[in-house]
Amino acid sequence: MSLRQRINRPAPGAGAGGPQTSNSGVYNIIPLDNLLVQHPALLSTEVRAAMGALINVEDLPPNRYATYQPRLDLLDWLGSYFGFQTDNVRNQREHLVMLLANYQMRLDVTPEIVDSLHKSVPRKLCKKLLKNYNSWIRYLGKRSSVHLSDRDHRRNLLYAALYLLIWGEAANLRFVPEALCYIYHHMAIELNKILDGTLDPNAVPATMGENGYLTKVVTPLYDIIKGEVRASRDGKAPHSAWRNYDDFNEYFWSRRVFDRLKWPLNLSGSFFAQPKSPNRVGKTGFVEQRSFWNIYRSFDRLWVMLLLYFQAALIVAWQGHTWPWDNLRDRDNQVKVLTIFITWATLRLLQAVLDAGTQYSLVSRENSLLCLRMVLKIVVAAGWIIVFSVLYARMWDQRDRDRRWSYAAEQRILNFLEAAGVFVLPQVVALVLFIIPWLRNVLEKANWRILYVLSWWFQRRTFVGRGLREGLIDNIKYSFFWVVLLLAKFSFSYILQIRPMVEPTKAIYKIKRVEYHWHEFFTHTNRFAVVVLWVPVVLIYLMDIQIWYAIVSSLVGGLVGLFSHLGEIRNVEQLRLRFQFFASAMQFNLMPPQEQPNETRHSIRNKFRDAVHRLKLRYGFGRPYRTIEADEVEAKRFALIWNEIILMFREEDIVSDREVELLEIPPDLWDVRVIRWPCLLLCNELLLALGQAKELVASDRSHWHRICQIEYRRCAVIEAYDSVRFLLLKIIRDETTEHKIVQGLFRCYEDAIQAGQFTVEFKLAVLPSIHSNLITLLELILRPKKDLNKVVNTLQTLYDIVVRDFPTNDVRTAELKQIGFKRSTTGLLFEHVIDLPGDDDAVFYRQVRRLHTILTYRDSMNDVPKNTEARRRIAFFSNSLFMNMPRAPRVEKMNAFSVLTPYYSEDVSYAKEQLRSENEDGISILFYLQKIYADDWANFLERMRREGMVSEDEIWGEKCRDLRLWASYRGQTLARTVRGMMYYYKALNMLTYLDSASEVDIKEGTRELASLGSYRYEVNNVYGFHDPVKPSAKPSARSLNRTGSSVASLFKGHEYGTALMKFTYVVTCQIYGTQKAKKDPRADEILYLMKNNEALRIAYIDEKHTGQDQVEYFSVLVKYDRQLGREVEIYRIKLPGPVKIGEGKPENQNHAIIFTRGDAVQTIDMNQDNYFEEALKMRNLLEEYNYNYGTRKPTLLGVREHVFTGSVSSLAWFMSAQETSFVTLGQRVLANPLKVRMHYGHPDVFDRLWFLTRGGVSKASRVINISEDIFAGFNCTLRGGNVTHHEYIQVGKGRDVGFNQISMFEAKVASGNGEQTLSRDVYRLGHRLDFFRMLSVFYTTVGFYFNTMMVVLTVYAFVWGRLYLSLSGLEAAIKGTADSTNNAALETVLNQQFIIQLGLFTALPMIIENAIEHGFLTAIWDFLTMQFQLASVFYTFSMGTKTHYYGRTILHGGAKYRATGRGFVVEHKKFAENYRLYARSHFIKAIELGVILIVYAAHSVIAKSTFVYIVMSLSSWFLVVSWIMGPFAFNPSGFDWLKTVYDFDDFMNWIWFQGGVFSKAEESWEVWWYEEQAHLHTTGLWGKLLEIVLDLRYFVFQYGVVYQLKIANGSTNIAVYLLSWICVILGFSAFILMWYARDRYAAKEHIYYRTVQSFVIILTVLIIIILLKFTSFEIIDIFTSMLAFIPTGWGLISIAQVIRPFIESTVVWDTVVAVARLYDIMFGIVVMAPVALLSWLPGFQEMQTRILFNEAFSRGLQISRIITGKKPNVI
Repeated sequence: MSLRQRINRPAPGAGAGGPQTSNSGVYNIIPLDNLLVQHPALLSTEVRAAMGALINVEDLPPNRYATYQPRLDLLDWLGSYFGFQTDNVRNQREHLVMLLANYQMRLDVTPEIVDSLHKSVPRKLCKKLLKNYNSWIRYLGKRSSVHLSDRDHRRNLLYAALYLLIWGEAANLRFVPEALCYIYHHMAIELNKILDGTLDPNAVPATMGENGYLTKVVTPLYDIIKGEVRASRDGKAPHSAWRNYDDFNEYFWSRRVFDRLKWPLNLSGSFFAQPKSPNRVGKTGFVEQRSFWNIYRSFDRLWVMLLLYFQAALIVAWQGHTWPWDNLRDRDNQVKVLTIFITWATLRLLQAVLDAGTQYSLVSRENSLLCLRMVLKIVVAAGWIIVFSVLYARMWDQRDRDRRWSYAAEQRILNFLEAAGVFVLPQVVALVLFIIPWLRNVLEKANWRILYVLSWWFQRRTFVGRGLREGLIDNIKYSFFWVVLLLAKFSFSYILQIRPMVEPTKAIYKIKRVEYHWHEFFTHTNRFAVVVLWVPVVLIYLMDIQIWYAIVSSLVGGLVGLFSHLGEIRNVEQLRLRFQFFASAMQFNLMPPQEQPNETRHSIRNKFRDAVHRLKLRYGFGRPYRTIEADEVEAKRFALIWNEIILMFREEDIVSDREVELLEIPPDLWDVRVIRWPCLLLCNELLLALGQAKELVASDRSHWHRICQIEYRRCAVIEAYDSVRFLLLKIIRDETTEHKIVQGLFRCYEDAIQAGQFTVEFKLAVLPSIHSNLITLLELILRPKKDLNKVVNTLQTLYDIVVRDFPTNDVRTAELKQIGFKRSTTGLLFEHVIDLPGDDDAVFYRQVRRLHTILTYRDSMNDVPKNTEARRRIAFFSNSLFMNMPRAPRVEKMNAFSVLTPYYSEDVSYAKEQLRSENEDGISILFYLQKIYADDWANFLERMRREGMVSEDEIWGEKCRDLRLWASYRGQTLARTVRGMMYYYKALNMLTYLDSASEVDIKEGTRELASLGSYRYEVNNVYGFHDPVKPSAKPSARSLNRTGSSVASLFKGHEYGTALMKFTYVVTCQIYGTQKAKKDPRADEILYLMKNNEALRIAYIDEKHTGQDQVEYFSVLVKYDRQLGREVEIYRIKLPGPVKIGEGKPENQNHAIIFTRGDAVQTIDMNQDNYFEEALKMRNLLEEYNYNYGTRKPTLLGVREHVFTGSVSSLAWFMSAQETSFVTLGQRVLANPLKVRMHYGHPDVFDRLWFLTRGGVSKASRVINISEDIFAGFNCTLRGGNVTHHEYIQVGKGRDVGFNQISMFEAKVASGNGEQTLSRDVYRLGHRLDFFRMLSVFYTTVGFYFNTMMVVLTVYAFVWGRLYLSLSGLEAAIKGTADSTNNAALETVLNQQFIIQLGLFTALPMIIENAIEHGFLTAIWDFLTMQFQLASVFYTFSMGTKTHYYGRTILHGGAKYRATGRGFVVEHKKFAENYRLYARSHFIKAIELGVILIVYAAHSVIAKSTFVYIVMSLSSWFLVVSWIMGPFAFNPSGFDWLKTVYDFDDFMNWIWFQGGVFSKAEESWEVWWYEEQAHLHTTGLWGKLLEIVLDLRYFVFQYGVVYQLKIANGSTNIAVYLLSWICVILGFSAFILMWYARDRYAAKEHIYYRTVQSFVIILTVLIIIILLKFTSFEIIDIFTSMLAFIPTGWGLISIAQVIRPFIESTVVWDTVVAVARLYDIMFGIVVMAPVALLSWLPGFQEMQTRILFNEAFSRGLQISRIITGKKPNVI
C-alpha cells in the first residue's frame, strides 16, 4: 500500500466536555491522518520512510472479530487485536513515527532506498525500549517472548509498537515498570502466536474487545493500588500498614508472580485482595518503619567505622603519650585494641536485630527462607561475640598466669587474630572486588544459582542495585577524595577531641568526695559526670565528617571548576579582550562541522582534531582564528547569531535601544572592507590611533604596523575611513563638481597609502582638526531639524582643512582648479548639492550614529550593557563557549527532545488588578518591580514608545497586555517559564536555517536584513537632540514589525517542520478542564499562551460525569489551531480513575508524559526560566548521550541553574547564594569525582526512553516520595544509570524570597529527607554501593540533615550537661581537681558547633564558587556583606527548621506539601502568624535553652567568671537569639512601634478567639493548637513513648532548682523535692478554681467571680507571709521557683498531649487546654518583649530596613517609600 493511499484517515469523534475534534485536519505535530496537507514535516524522507514501514500490513492475519477498515497500519492492527483505545493508537503512531524518523536522521550511512527505513533502525529502537524487559526476564530465569530479527523488520516494529501502546494506556501503572514488563511478556507471547499462526482458532488475546486492555488489565491493577492508598488514610497510616507503588512493583521481581497472577489476570488471587482482607498480599521487598535506627540500618558501615575508630583511639590515647605509636609499643595496649572485634560483632548483632525487628512483616509462607536468614544472622552475630569474648579472656588469663606475654599467651593472640581473619574475610573479598570493579559487576548481573546461594547470606536478591560499580579510574578518584578526608578527620579527632579528654576523665574518676547540692540516689555519680562531659565530644566526633566534607568538596569543586574553565570571562572587559576568539569559538561550537565522506562524527580522528582546535581557541596557540573580513560567510553567520541574541535581550527589556546599537554587529553596508565589530569593542580605538598619528613621527609602515597590532583598532580606522567616504558621497548629489572633488580627494589619499607616502604627503597633526569637524557634521545630520546651511558651512570648513592645511606642500588655488579640487565657476562649494535622506531612512541614520560613536567615544564602555542581568548572561555565554562541550550536529541529526512542565493553579500571568492592588503598606506589585528592575522598566517604556505609545496613560489601556507580560516575566509565573522554554523552538528554527543555508543564502539574507532596516524609529532620540516638548512622530508600519530585523524573516519554511520534529513542549495543566468550565481567568491566559506559541501543547485531566455519581476520567491533549482560530483537542485517552492517588506533582507529570516526544525529556518546574543564547547550546548538550562518562553513557544530564531571584532582598540573596553553590559546585563534585549526583528538581535532561521503561521521571508513592524528584536520581543509580553534570549551559530558576516562604520550603525539604531516611531506595544505596560512594550518598542527602540535627543535639547535650553538673554540685568538686573548662577538646567542640551554627561550612562552598566565577576579592566582600546583613542569624534559624521537621518526620510522620506562594514578599507579617509558624520549632526550644543558661549562670561556680561563662555560652546564646529574633529581623517593618502594638493586639485576639467548627488556625488559637499536635495521633507506640521520655527533661528543672531555694536551707533530703509538688498541686488547684469561677460566675454573677479572685490572692499573700515568718523563705525564692515550676507545667502539658486519647473525655483535658493557652500567652510575651524594646528604641527600624533590603538599594529600590507608602506618582 502506498503512502498516497492513506490520505484521509477517519479521525475519532470528540469526547464530551472538550473542544470539538470533528475536523479531520486536527493533528499534533505531523498530520499522519491526511498526507496531502502542506506540512514541512511531510517533506522529510525519514518521516515518509517511517510511515511507509508502518503501513506494511497486507499479509498480517486479519482479526475476524473486528470490522475491517481500509488504510490500517501496524498500530491499528495491534489495537484491534489487543483492545487499545483509538486515541492511544493515534498518539503512539505519531510517537513511533517520530522516533523512527529521528533515528533514521541520525544514521551515519544513507539508506539504499531514500524513502525506506534502514534495517538497523527498528532493531536499535526495539533494543533500547525493551532493554529493561530483557533484563527483568533474565533476572527471573524465564525465556523472553521477544525474538528480534535481522530480516523481519516488521516484527521488530510490532514489538516496539506493542510496548508503546501498553505504556501509553497504562496510566498510574507506569510507576510500576516491572508490572508493565509482566503485561508485555504475556501480550508479546500472544502476538507471537498470532504472527506464527499458532494461536488456537477458538482463542483470542486476553484483552481483545473495545477498551479491553483498559478494563481487563489496567483497571483491576489500578483499583487495588487505589484501595491501598485509601487504606493509608491519605498517607497518615504507618507505611508498614499499606502497599505503595514500590511494593506493587517489587511483587513482580519474583517468579511466583507467574503462578499467582497468571494470564489473563487472576482477579480472585490474594494479590487483588482488598486491604482489610486477611489473605491479601502484604508489603513486598521492604518495610518502611519510623525510627532513627534507619540511619544505622542503611549506613551501618559508616557507623561501624566511626565507632571502632573511636574505641581504638580512646584505648590508645588512654596511656597518655603524645603520639599514638608511642602508646602502641606496649603489648598490653596492642591487645586491648583487639576489643574492637568484640564491638564489631556486637554492631553486627545490632544490625541483625534491627533487620529482624523492622522487616519481620515480610516473612510469609512464600519466603520462609527470609525468616531463616534473619534468625541465623542473629545467632551467628551472637556467636561471634561469644567467640571473641572467650578468646580475649583466654589471652589475658594466660598473660596473668605467666605474668608476661609468654609464648603461650602469644599463641592465644594468634588464635584471636585467626578468628578475626575469618570474621573479616567477607570484607577482604569485597575489597578485592572493589579493586576489580568490572568483576563485581559481572558477578552481580550474572543469573547463576551458585551466586544466589553465596550472596543470600549478605543481602537479599533484588532486581535493582546490581552492577553499580564504576570504572577503575573513577574508583581511584573518589577513593582518593575520601581517603584524604578521613585521614584529616581522624587525625583531627585524635589530637583535638579524644586525647585532650583523657586526663580530665582520669581526674574525675579519682574524685572520692563530692558535696552534692541535691538528693543523690546513686553512688559514684562522678562517673556520670564523665559521660556528661563526653557526650558533646562524641556527638561532634560522629558528625564532623560533614564539616570536613564541606572543606574538601569545596576545594575539589573549585579545582574541577578551574579545570573546566569556569569564570575565565567574568565581565565585558574580559570579553572584549577575547571577542575574536569568541567569534571563532561560537563558530566552532554552535555550527556543525563539515562532515567528510566515509567518516563518522565521533571518530577518534575527529575527537583529536576538535580537542587540538579547542586548546588553540582557549589559549591562543597558533592563532586559531584568522582575521575575519566582512565578505566571509563565517563572519555573516556569526553576526546573525550574535545579533539575534542581542535582539532577544532587547525583547526582554534588559538592554536599551542605544545599547543594542552598541552591542550588535551591523550588516555589511557602506562598502566597509572589514568586519564591523560591535561599537563596544571599537570604543576609543580611533581616538588612540589619532593620538598615535599626532605624536609619533614615523613612516607609513611603522604607523600601520602599530595600528594592526590591535585588530579592533585596525577595523575602527578602516571602517571610519570607508564610512566617511561613503557618507560624503551619499549626501552630495551625483554628477556634481563637489561629488567629483570628494571622489578625487579620496582617490588621492588611497594612492598615497598604496605608495607608502601618506605620512610624507600629508600632515598627520591636522587629523584631529578633521576629526572634530567630522563630529560636528555628524551631529548636524543627526539633529531632528536639519540646518543645511550649517551642514554646508561645516563641509566647507572640512574642505579648507583637507585642501589647504592637510597636504605637506602648500597648494595654490590655480593648482587646485587644475587638478580638479576646486570649482572653476564662482559660488560656494557644497551649496545646493546636499541631499540628506528623510527621517524614514532608518538604515542611513543608524549607520551615522554608529560612525558618530566610533569617532567620539573616549571611555572603555565597560558599563555597557548597564543591566547586571544582561552583563551576567553575556559573560556566562561567552565563557561557556571556551569550555569543553561536544560539537553541535546538524539540527536534523540532533537528538529530539521534549520539555515537560507540571502546573496546577499558580499564576499564569499577573492580572491588571494584581499589579495595581496595594498591600497594607501601600505597595503594589508593579511599583515594587519598577524599583527592583529600574533598568528593565525604563527599557520597557522605551520599547512601548517605539511601538506607538504616545502617552504613558496608555500603559493601562492598549498596552496593558504588554505591561502584564513585562511584570509576569519578572515573577515566578507560567508565562515566564513558557517564554523561556519556547526559546528552544526559536533557536532550533534559526539553527536549522543556518545549517541548510548556502553561502549565497547567507550573503543575500544579510543584505535583505540590512535593507529592512532597524526596528527603531526615534532616530534622533539617542543623543538627546530631540525637542523635549514636541512629541515623537508616529512610527511607520515597518518599524513596528519585530521580524523585520530578525533571522526569522529569512526562513524558507522547512525550518518549522524540522524544529517541530526535534522539540515538543508539554505543559501539564492538571485542572485546565475545570478552570475552563468555571470560566477561570487562568484558563484564558493558558489559551493566550497556546495562541502565541506554536510548539506548546497543554495536557490536562478531564472529568466527564456520566450520571449516578459516576465520573469518567480522560487524559487530554490540546493545542491552538491557527487555521481554525481556536483550541482543538488532539487526543483523549480514557483513564481507569482519578490520576492523583499518589503525590500530586509526579502524578501530574506521569499522565502527560505520554504526549512527549523524542529521545530526551527535560523536566522544568513552573518557577524556571530559559535564555535564548543557552537554547542555542541544547543540541550540544544532547550529544553528551553519545559519550561515555566512566564505564557508561549518561542517562541523566545534569544542568546548571542560575537563581534569578537573588536581587530582591538580602534574604533572597542568602537563599540564592546557598542554592547557587549547591547547584554548581555541589553538583559538580557529586558528578566528578564522587559519581553520586542524583536529581534534585533541577532542569535535568532525562534519557526519555530509558526512564519511561523504568518507572518515569519521578516516584509518586504517598508521603514516602514527597520529595519526588530525588527518587528519580535514586532509581536511576540503582538501575545502573549514569548521572552527569554539565556547566556550559544554564537554566534560570526562582526561589522563595520571603522569610516565611523560605522556612516553609526548608520544612518541606527537611520533611522529605526524613521520609527518604525511611525509604528502601536510601537503604539499598547504603548497602549496594561501595563504601566510598556510600559515604558520598550519606553526607550529601539524608546525612546532611541528620548531622544538622546532631549539631542542635550537641547544644542541648552541652547545656543540659552543664546544668546537671552545676545543680548537683559535681561542678564545684570537679573544679578543684580537674578543671573541665580549660580543655582543648571542649574548646574544639564549641568551635566546631559554632562554625556549623553560623553557617560557615555552608558559606565555604559559596565563597569558593564565587571566587571562581567573579574573583576572590568579590567573593570575600560578598561574604562580609552577608555577615553584616545577619546571614549567620538566617543560617542558624534555618538549622533549627531543618532539625525540627527532619526529626519530627522520622519520629511521627506528618510530611506534606507546603505551598510557599513564590510571590514577591514586601508586606509585614503579623506577630501571630510568625508565632504560629515558629512557636514549636524555634521559640519554645530557644526559651528552654535560655532558661537553662540563666539557671546555669545563677548556680554555677564556673560561671562566676564572666569571661569563662561568655566563652562557654556564646554559641548557645547566639542560637537562642537567632531562633527568637530571626523572624522579626527579616520581617519588613519588623521593628515599627505602631505595627508592634497592633501585632500584640492581634495576637491576643487570636489567642482568646474560641472559634467554631469551620474556624481555621489563622483565626483561632485552639484550632492551631490541635493542628500542632496532629502528628501525635498518627505516630506509633514507640514514637509516643520517645516523646514522653523527651518531655521528662522538663522535670529536671524542678528537681535541681528546689534544692537551691533559701527555704530548703541547704537540705538534700528527698522530702524537699516531694514537698515542692505541693506547690505544683496548689498552683493547678488555684487555676482550676479561678477557671471554674470565671465560667460559672463571670458573665452573670460577676461579684462572686471577684470574690473568688480576692480569696485566692489573699490566701497566697498569707502563705507567703507565714513562710517568711516561720521558715528560711525569702522573696527571691518566688522568682527562683518560677524557673522550677513553669517547666514542670509545660512538661505535664506536653505529656498530656501524647496521652490525649485517654484523657480527652475527662475534665482534665479542659484544664490542659486552658493552661496551654496561658503558656502560649506567656511564650508570646517573652518573644514579643525584645521585639517591642527594639521597636521602641530609635534607629532600629531604619537599620533593619537597610539590612533587609540592602541589595535592592544598590539597584535603586526606594525602601523608605516602600515601607512608609509615600511613593511618588508613578504608573
